[in-house]
Amino acid sequence: MNYLYETDFWAWTQVQANLLRHCQWNQLDLPNLIEEIESLGRKERQELRNRLSILIGHSPKYLN
Repeated sequence: MNYLYETDFWAWTQVQANLLRHCQWNQLDLPNLIEEIESLGRKERQELRNRLSILIGHSPKYLN
């Protein structure tokens, strides 16, 4: 499974989704799946911070 993760990420995601969909827990690539979920969470949090920063930066324009 690591081979697919390293060579074709999109295909790996499809395999993992299918395994999850069919409750095939013992076949999941858990180390990489955990890493990707954590990474996604970090990216989403950073995106929220960036957007809030922009919003706060622009708010004085509209308060005057």
